[in-house]
Amino acid sequence: MSPISKLSSRRYSIIIPVYNRPDELEELLACLAQQTYQNFEVVIVEDGSKIKADDVVKSFAGRLDIHYHYKENGGQGFARNHGFERAAGDYFILLDSDALIEPDYLSIVENRLNTDYVDLYGGPDTDHPSFTPIQKAISYSMTSVFTTGGIRGKKNNMGGTFHPRSFNMGLSRKVWERTGGFLTSRMGEDILFSIAALRLGFKSALIPEAFIYHKRRTQFGAFFRQLKFFGRARINIARYYPDELKLVHTFPLLFTLGVCSIPVWYFIFEPFFYLGLWFLGIYVALLFIDALKKTKSAEVAFLSIGAAFVQLFGYGIGFVQEGWKRLWENKAHRETGAAIEYPS
Repeated sequence: MSPISKLSSRRYSIIIPVYNRPDELEELLACLAQQTYQNFEVVIVEDGSKIKADDVVKSFAGRLDIHYHYKENGGQGFARNHGFERAAGDYFILLDSDALIEPDYLSIVENRLNTDYVDLYGGPDTDHPSFTPIQKAISYSMTSVFTTGGIRGKKNNMGGTFHPRSFNMGLSRKVWERTGGFLTSRMGEDILFSIAALRLGFKSALIPEAFIYHKRRTQFGAFFRQLKFFGRARINIARYYPDELKLVHTFPLLFTLGVCSIPVWYFIFEPFFYLGLWFLGIYVALLFIDALKKTKSAEVAFLSIGAAFVQLFGYGIGFVQEGWKRLWENKAHRETGAAIEYPS
Protein backbone atom coordinates (compact mmCIF):
# COMPACT_ATOMS: atom_id res chain seq x y z
CA MET A 1 0.00 0.00 0.00
CA SER A 2 1.38 3.40 -0.95
CA PRO A 3 1.92 6.14 1.67
CA ILE A 4 -0.87 8.20 0.16
CA SER A 5 -3.32 5.33 0.56
CA LYS A 6 -2.93 5.52 4.36
CA LEU A 7 -4.07 9.13 4.57
CA SER A 8 -7.58 9.70 5.87
CA SER A 9 -8.10 12.79 3.70
CA ARG A 10 -6.73 12.39 0.21
CA ARG A 11 -6.38 15.43 -2.06
CA TYR A 12 -8.12 14.85 -5.40
CA SER A 13 -7.66 16.61 -8.70
CA ILE A 14 -10.75 16.29 -10.89
CA ILE A 15 -9.67 16.73 -14.51
CA ILE A 16 -12.31 17.60 -17.10
CA PRO A 17 -11.50 18.12 -20.79
CA VAL A 18 -14.03 20.38 -22.53
CA TYR A 19 -14.78 20.91 -26.19
CA ASN A 20 -17.64 23.26 -27.12
CA ARG A 21 -19.81 22.18 -24.17
CA PRO A 22 -20.05 25.05 -21.67
CA ASP A 23 -23.68 24.31 -20.75
CA GLU A 24 -22.97 20.68 -19.90
CA LEU A 25 -19.87 21.69 -17.96
CA GLU A 26 -21.92 24.09 -15.89
CA GLU A 27 -24.21 21.25 -14.79
CA LEU A 28 -21.25 19.05 -13.83
CA LEU A 29 -19.62 21.89 -11.86
CA ALA A 30 -22.89 22.41 -9.99
CA CYS A 31 -22.71 18.74 -8.96
CA LEU A 32 -19.10 19.14 -7.82
CA ALA A 33 -20.02 22.20 -5.74
CA GLN A 34 -22.39 19.98 -3.74
CA GLN A 35 -19.89 17.25 -2.86
CA THR A 36 -19.90 16.13 0.77
CA TYR A 37 -16.16 15.46 0.54
CA GLN A 38 -14.39 18.79 0.10
CA ASN A 39 -10.66 18.09 -0.30
CA PHE A 40 -10.38 18.45 -4.06
CA GLU A 41 -9.56 20.83 -6.89
CA VAL A 42 -11.09 21.01 -10.34
CA VAL A 43 -8.85 21.30 -13.41
CA ILE A 44 -10.65 22.35 -16.59
CA VAL A 45 -8.79 21.88 -19.88
CA GLU A 46 -10.42 23.73 -22.78
CA ASP A 47 -9.33 21.74 -25.84
CA GLY A 48 -9.38 24.42 -28.53
CA SER A 49 -13.11 25.08 -28.25
CA LYS A 50 -14.80 27.66 -30.44
CA ILE A 51 -17.51 28.01 -27.79
CA LYS A 52 -15.44 28.59 -24.67
CA ALA A 53 -16.35 27.73 -21.09
CA ASP A 54 -14.19 30.36 -19.38
CA ASP A 55 -17.18 32.42 -18.20
CA VAL A 56 -18.81 29.30 -16.76
CA VAL A 57 -15.61 28.48 -14.89
CA LYS A 58 -15.38 32.03 -13.52
CA SER A 59 -18.91 31.77 -12.14
CA PHE A 60 -17.76 28.91 -9.87
CA ALA A 61 -14.60 30.63 -8.63
CA GLY A 62 -16.10 31.30 -5.21
CA ARG A 63 -17.62 27.84 -4.82
CA LEU A 64 -14.83 25.56 -6.05
CA ASP A 65 -11.05 25.42 -6.06
CA ILE A 66 -11.10 25.59 -9.85
CA HIS A 67 -8.40 26.15 -12.46
CA TYR A 68 -8.92 26.85 -16.16
CA HIS A 69 -6.40 26.04 -18.89
CA TYR A 70 -6.76 26.57 -22.63
CA LYS A 71 -4.81 24.60 -25.26
CA GLU A 72 -4.96 24.10 -29.00
CA ASN A 73 -7.26 21.28 -30.05
CA GLY A 74 -5.57 17.90 -29.95
CA GLY A 75 -8.19 15.52 -28.57
CA GLN A 76 -9.34 14.39 -25.16
CA GLY A 77 -6.38 12.13 -24.35
CA PHE A 78 -3.80 14.87 -24.76
CA ALA A 79 -6.12 17.34 -23.01
CA ARG A 80 -6.12 15.04 -19.98
CA ASN A 81 -2.32 14.86 -20.13
CA HIS A 82 -2.33 18.67 -20.07
CA GLY A 83 -4.43 18.46 -16.91
CA PHE A 84 -2.19 15.86 -15.26
CA GLU A 85 0.82 18.14 -15.69
CA ARG A 86 -0.96 20.99 -13.90
CA ALA A 87 -2.81 19.06 -11.20
CA ALA A 88 -1.72 19.33 -7.57
CA GLY A 89 -3.62 16.40 -6.07
CA ASP A 90 -2.49 13.01 -4.78
CA TYR A 91 -5.14 11.21 -6.81
CA PHE A 92 -6.64 12.16 -10.17
CA ILE A 93 -10.25 11.67 -11.25
CA LEU A 94 -11.22 11.93 -14.92
CA LEU A 95 -14.79 12.85 -15.81
CA ASP A 96 -16.36 13.66 -19.16
CA SER A 97 -18.00 17.07 -19.36
CA ASP A 98 -21.38 15.44 -20.17
CA ALA A 99 -21.53 13.69 -16.78
CA LEU A 100 -23.57 14.34 -13.65
CA ILE A 101 -22.66 12.91 -10.23
CA GLU A 102 -24.36 12.53 -6.86
CA PRO A 103 -23.18 14.61 -3.85
CA ASP A 104 -21.57 11.56 -2.22
CA TYR A 105 -19.47 10.50 -5.24
CA LEU A 106 -16.13 11.62 -3.78
CA SER A 107 -17.02 10.31 -0.32
CA ILE A 108 -17.70 6.89 -1.82
CA VAL A 109 -14.36 6.89 -3.63
CA GLU A 110 -12.47 8.09 -0.55
CA ASN A 111 -14.05 5.45 1.69
CA ARG A 112 -13.27 2.68 -0.80
CA LEU A 113 -9.64 3.75 -1.20
CA ASN A 114 -9.19 3.92 2.56
CA THR A 115 -10.55 0.40 3.05
CA ASP A 116 -9.31 -1.40 -0.07
CA TYR A 117 -6.80 0.78 -1.91
CA VAL A 118 -6.16 0.56 -5.65
CA ASP A 119 -4.13 2.84 -7.88
CA LEU A 120 -6.63 2.62 -10.73
CA TYR A 121 -10.42 2.47 -10.60
CA GLY A 122 -13.43 2.92 -12.82
CA GLY A 123 -17.09 3.51 -12.16
CA PRO A 124 -20.20 2.61 -14.18
CA ASP A 125 -22.58 4.96 -15.92
CA THR A 126 -26.36 5.13 -16.05
CA ASP A 127 -29.19 7.44 -17.06
CA HIS A 128 -30.77 10.27 -15.08
CA PRO A 129 -34.55 10.80 -14.70
CA SER A 130 -34.20 14.15 -16.50
CA PHE A 131 -32.76 12.56 -19.66
CA THR A 132 -34.81 12.40 -22.85
CA PRO A 133 -36.30 9.05 -23.93
CA ILE A 134 -33.62 8.69 -26.63
CA GLN A 135 -30.84 9.39 -24.10
CA LYS A 136 -32.33 6.78 -21.77
CA ALA A 137 -32.57 4.28 -24.63
CA ILE A 138 -28.95 4.90 -25.61
CA SER A 139 -27.90 4.53 -21.97
CA TYR A 140 -29.75 1.22 -21.78
CA SER A 141 -28.10 -0.05 -24.94
CA MET A 142 -24.63 0.95 -23.76
CA THR A 143 -25.05 -0.96 -20.49
CA SER A 144 -27.25 -3.91 -21.51
CA VAL A 145 -26.33 -7.58 -21.33
CA PHE A 146 -28.01 -7.97 -24.72
CA THR A 147 -25.38 -5.80 -26.42
CA THR A 148 -21.63 -5.51 -26.01
CA GLY A 149 -22.50 -2.70 -23.59
CA GLY A 150 -23.09 -5.46 -21.07
CA ILE A 151 -19.34 -5.87 -20.54
CA ARG A 152 -18.89 -2.20 -19.57
CA GLY A 153 -18.74 -1.45 -15.86
CA LYS A 154 -18.31 -5.07 -14.82
CA LYS A 155 -15.62 -6.44 -12.52
CA ASN A 156 -15.19 -9.48 -14.71
CA ASN A 157 -16.14 -9.49 -18.34
CA MET A 158 -15.68 -11.38 -21.57
CA GLY A 159 -13.25 -8.71 -22.77
CA GLY A 160 -10.67 -9.73 -20.16
CA THR A 161 -9.35 -7.77 -17.18
CA PHE A 162 -11.42 -4.74 -16.17
CA HIS A 163 -10.21 -1.64 -18.02
CA PRO A 164 -11.47 1.61 -16.48
CA ARG A 165 -12.85 4.07 -19.04
CA SER A 166 -11.99 7.75 -18.99
CA PHE A 167 -15.58 8.98 -18.74
CA ASN A 168 -15.36 7.92 -15.07
CA MET A 169 -11.83 6.93 -14.05
CA GLY A 170 -9.53 7.46 -11.08
CA LEU A 171 -5.79 6.99 -10.88
CA SER A 172 -3.02 7.77 -8.45
CA ARG A 173 -0.27 10.26 -9.23
CA LYS A 174 2.07 7.27 -9.31
CA VAL A 175 0.14 5.73 -12.22
CA TRP A 176 0.48 8.94 -14.21
CA GLU A 177 4.20 9.22 -13.42
CA ARG A 178 4.89 5.60 -14.42
CA THR A 179 2.75 5.57 -17.59
CA GLY A 180 3.51 9.11 -18.74
CA GLY A 181 -0.19 9.68 -19.33
CA PHE A 182 -2.25 8.91 -22.41
CA LEU A 183 -0.30 7.46 -25.31
CA THR A 184 -2.92 8.47 -27.87
CA SER A 185 -5.44 11.28 -27.92
CA ARG A 186 -8.34 9.42 -29.55
CA MET A 187 -9.04 5.98 -31.01
CA GLY A 188 -9.25 3.92 -27.81
CA GLU A 189 -7.01 6.15 -25.72
CA ASP A 190 -8.55 5.20 -22.38
CA ILE A 191 -8.31 1.44 -22.91
CA LEU A 192 -4.72 1.81 -24.12
CA PHE A 193 -3.97 3.80 -20.97
CA SER A 194 -5.56 1.15 -18.74
CA ILE A 195 -3.65 -1.64 -20.49
CA ALA A 196 -0.36 0.22 -20.02
CA ALA A 197 -1.06 0.73 -16.31
CA LEU A 198 -2.06 -2.90 -15.78
CA ARG A 199 1.06 -4.17 -17.54
CA LEU A 200 3.15 -2.07 -15.17
CA GLY A 201 1.67 -4.06 -12.29
CA PHE A 202 -1.05 -1.67 -11.11
CA LYS A 203 -4.34 -3.25 -10.08
CA SER A 204 -7.69 -2.02 -11.37
CA ALA A 205 -11.06 -2.22 -9.69
CA LEU A 206 -14.65 -1.27 -10.33
CA ILE A 207 -16.33 0.87 -7.67
CA PRO A 208 -19.99 0.16 -8.50
CA GLU A 209 -21.34 2.85 -6.19
CA ALA A 210 -19.18 5.56 -7.82
CA PHE A 211 -21.44 5.86 -10.86
CA ILE A 212 -22.13 8.82 -13.09
CA TYR A 213 -25.17 9.88 -15.06
CA HIS A 214 -23.82 9.92 -18.62
CA LYS A 215 -25.74 12.06 -21.12
CA ARG A 216 -24.17 10.59 -24.25
CA ARG A 217 -25.77 11.47 -27.59
CA THR A 218 -29.26 12.89 -28.06
CA GLN A 219 -29.93 11.54 -31.57
CA PHE A 220 -29.42 8.14 -33.17
CA GLY A 221 -27.41 9.62 -36.07
CA ALA A 222 -24.79 11.04 -33.70
CA PHE A 223 -24.86 7.81 -31.69
CA PHE A 224 -24.17 5.78 -34.84
CA ARG A 225 -21.18 7.96 -35.72
CA GLN A 226 -19.81 7.63 -32.19
CA LEU A 227 -20.14 3.83 -32.15
CA LYS A 228 -18.60 3.56 -35.59
CA PHE A 229 -15.64 5.44 -34.14
CA PHE A 230 -15.56 3.01 -31.18
CA GLY A 231 -15.40 0.07 -33.60
CA ARG A 232 -12.48 1.69 -35.39
CA ALA A 233 -10.81 2.34 -32.04
CA ARG A 234 -10.88 -1.35 -31.13
CA ILE A 235 -8.73 -2.11 -34.17
CA ASN A 236 -6.39 0.73 -33.22
CA ILE A 237 -5.94 -0.79 -29.77
CA ALA A 238 -4.83 -3.99 -31.52
CA ARG A 239 -2.17 -1.99 -33.37
CA TYR A 240 -0.49 -1.41 -30.01
CA TYR A 241 -1.53 -4.62 -28.23
CA PRO A 242 -2.52 -7.37 -30.72
CA ASP A 243 -3.28 -9.83 -27.93
CA GLU A 244 -6.01 -7.53 -26.57
CA LEU A 245 -8.27 -8.21 -29.57
CA LYS A 246 -10.75 -10.79 -28.25
CA LEU A 247 -13.46 -12.87 -29.88
CA VAL A 248 -16.14 -10.82 -28.10
CA HIS A 249 -15.01 -7.73 -30.01
CA THR A 250 -16.15 -9.33 -33.28
CA PHE A 251 -19.72 -9.90 -32.05
CA PRO A 252 -21.15 -6.59 -33.39
CA LEU A 253 -19.69 -7.32 -36.83
CA LEU A 254 -21.05 -10.89 -36.80
CA PHE A 255 -24.45 -9.56 -35.70
CA THR A 256 -24.45 -6.97 -38.48
CA LEU A 257 -23.50 -9.52 -41.10
CA GLY A 258 -26.06 -11.98 -39.77
CA VAL A 259 -28.95 -9.51 -39.86
CA CYS A 260 -28.01 -8.22 -43.31
CA SER A 261 -27.80 -11.78 -44.67
CA ILE A 262 -31.35 -12.72 -43.67
CA PRO A 263 -33.02 -11.38 -46.87
CA VAL A 264 -30.38 -13.11 -49.00
CA TRP A 265 -31.26 -16.51 -47.53
CA TYR A 266 -34.78 -16.19 -48.95
CA PHE A 267 -33.29 -16.70 -52.41
CA ILE A 268 -30.63 -19.24 -51.38
CA PHE A 269 -32.29 -21.52 -48.83
CA GLU A 270 -35.72 -20.39 -47.67
CA PRO A 271 -35.78 -22.30 -44.32
CA PHE A 272 -32.72 -20.31 -43.18
CA PHE A 273 -34.57 -17.10 -44.02
CA TYR A 274 -37.41 -17.98 -41.65
CA LEU A 275 -34.99 -19.29 -39.03
CA GLY A 276 -33.13 -15.99 -39.17
CA LEU A 277 -36.37 -14.05 -38.78
CA TRP A 278 -37.28 -16.23 -35.80
CA PHE A 279 -33.96 -15.59 -34.03
CA LEU A 280 -34.20 -11.88 -34.81
CA GLY A 281 -37.72 -11.76 -33.43
CA ILE A 282 -36.64 -13.49 -30.21
CA TYR A 283 -33.76 -11.03 -29.83
CA VAL A 284 -36.02 -8.01 -30.34
CA ALA A 285 -38.55 -9.39 -27.86
CA LEU A 286 -35.86 -9.98 -25.23
CA LEU A 287 -34.52 -6.46 -25.75
CA PHE A 288 -37.96 -4.92 -25.34
CA ILE A 289 -38.86 -6.94 -22.24
CA ASP A 290 -35.53 -6.28 -20.54
CA ALA A 291 -35.58 -2.56 -21.39
CA LEU A 292 -39.17 -2.27 -20.19
CA LYS A 293 -38.26 -3.98 -16.94
CA LYS A 294 -35.28 -1.69 -16.35
CA THR A 295 -36.66 1.64 -17.60
CA LYS A 296 -40.35 1.19 -16.66
CA SER A 297 -41.26 2.95 -19.91
CA ALA A 298 -42.75 1.39 -23.05
CA GLU A 299 -41.52 4.36 -25.11
CA VAL A 300 -37.95 3.97 -23.89
CA ALA A 301 -38.13 0.20 -24.33
CA PHE A 302 -39.22 0.64 -27.96
CA LEU A 303 -36.46 3.18 -28.59
CA SER A 304 -33.98 0.83 -26.91
CA ILE A 305 -34.49 -1.66 -29.72
CA GLY A 306 -33.41 0.97 -32.22
CA ALA A 307 -30.52 2.05 -30.00
CA ALA A 308 -29.23 -1.53 -29.76
CA PHE A 309 -29.27 -1.98 -33.54
CA VAL A 310 -27.60 1.40 -34.06
CA GLN A 311 -24.93 0.48 -31.52
CA LEU A 312 -24.16 -2.96 -32.96
CA PHE A 313 -24.31 -1.88 -36.61
CA GLY A 314 -22.23 1.24 -35.96
CA TYR A 315 -19.56 -0.64 -34.03
CA GLY A 316 -19.51 -3.52 -36.53
CA ILE A 317 -19.14 -1.23 -39.55
CA GLY A 318 -16.37 0.80 -37.88
CA PHE A 319 -14.62 -2.42 -36.84
CA VAL A 320 -14.53 -3.87 -40.35
CA GLN A 321 -13.68 -0.49 -41.90
CA GLU A 322 -10.59 -0.01 -39.74
CA GLY A 323 -9.78 -3.71 -39.85
CA TRP A 324 -9.67 -3.66 -43.65
CA LYS A 325 -7.42 -0.61 -43.49
CA ARG A 326 -5.17 -2.43 -41.05
CA LEU A 327 -4.74 -5.36 -43.43
CA TRP A 328 -3.08 -3.18 -46.05
CA GLU A 329 -1.17 -0.59 -44.04
CA ASN A 330 2.40 -0.69 -42.77
CA LYS A 331 2.30 -2.97 -39.71
CA ALA A 332 4.49 -0.50 -37.82
CA HIS A 333 1.79 2.18 -38.11
CA ARG A 334 0.38 3.46 -34.81
CA GLU A 335 -2.58 5.85 -34.89
CA THR A 336 -2.58 8.53 -32.16
CA GLY A 337 -5.90 10.02 -33.29
CA ALA A 338 -4.65 13.59 -32.81
CA ALA A 339 -5.45 14.49 -36.43
CA ILE A 340 -8.80 12.66 -36.49
CA GLU A 341 -11.99 14.57 -35.74
CA TYR A 342 -14.06 12.95 -32.98
CA PRO A 343 -17.66 12.50 -34.26
CA SER A 344 -20.22 14.96 -32.92
